[in-house]
Amino acid sequence: MFAVIKTGGKQYRVAKNDKLVVEKLAGDVGDIIELGNVLMLGGDGQAPVVGTPTVANAAVFAEVLEQKKDEKIIIFKKKRRQNYRRKNGHRQPITVLRVIDVSPTGEKPKIEAKKAPAPKPEIEADDKPAKKAAKKPAAKKKTKE
Repeated sequence: MFAVIKTGGKQYRVAKNDKLVVEKLAGDVGDIIELGNVLMLGGDGQAPVVGTPTVANAAVFAEVLEQKKDEKIIIFKKKRRQNYRRKNGHRQPITVLRVIDVSPTGEKPKIEAKKAPAPKPEIEADDKPAKKAAKKPAAKKKTKE
């Protein structure tokens, strides 16, 4: 099943497990967010459901993978023969999402809890490898010439 969603003034076609880069959305890494502006739903061998303007009760659930900035865009203005030049840059904040589920009824998906990494065993003072003694450089011999 796929959906066409609208977020950040743009439209995206998404399906389960798709990675998606969108304008910045509120949420921390690992959070599950709901994208409710579903414009169209479609499936394998089924007629697509087109919303007017959105499909009622439909939702797309996605996990926030990363909050970062996009590549830098350089803005350069110049007026010839006027000694006028301006250089500026901009990095747009973006959110990287992974689609968990496309739900035509708006039900939240059941998400399995992720296992926390096992703690590392503590190393006692006796188990630590002994440090090697630092060698002092040999003194140079003075020679008379």
